Amino acid sequence: MGESDKKNAVQRGNFDPHTVFSKILAEELPAEFLYKDNLVTAFMDIQPITRGHALVIPNIPAIGLSDLPPETGAQMFKIGQKIADAIKASDIPSEGINLFLADGVAAGQTVFHVHLHIFPRFEKDGFGWKLPDRYFTPPPREELREAKDAIVAAMSSKA
Repeated sequence: MGESDKKNAVQRGNFDPHTVFSKILAEELPAEFLYKDNLVTAFMDIQPITRGHALVIPNIPAIGLSDLPPETGAQMFKIGQKIADAIKASDIPSEGINLFLADGVAAGQTVFHVHLHIFPRFEKDGFGWKLPDRYFTPPPREELREAKDAIVAAMSSKA
């Protein structure tokens, strides 16, 4: 999806993927809220992968992870962990939990406000990951080292 496609995208249910979470935060759209503090808000996903599927979002507009202050990202995962623990303690079927955050269209992002999915998993729940063939053949160590060097260099330049 190119930039123009992203700008014209409409989420299923005719929600604008650029404003749907802002409207939920402003209580212009309904939501089943689980949690709210000064940094993040959590609510039930209206298109759940499984029963109990929840989202944690920052209270500020942030399209991707690079727009997110580190303390807000940390709080998103802290609350995500709390919700995951609560799901496990509830009567919602759960043999495991997925935490999932898509950063960018190529990663599967369809709503352009950072959001962390928390959803219960159980055998034969109908959801799965398709691993590429290259996953089953580890790359040469040198390739891993080169990738590590590139990442470390980029991290150092942002420090």
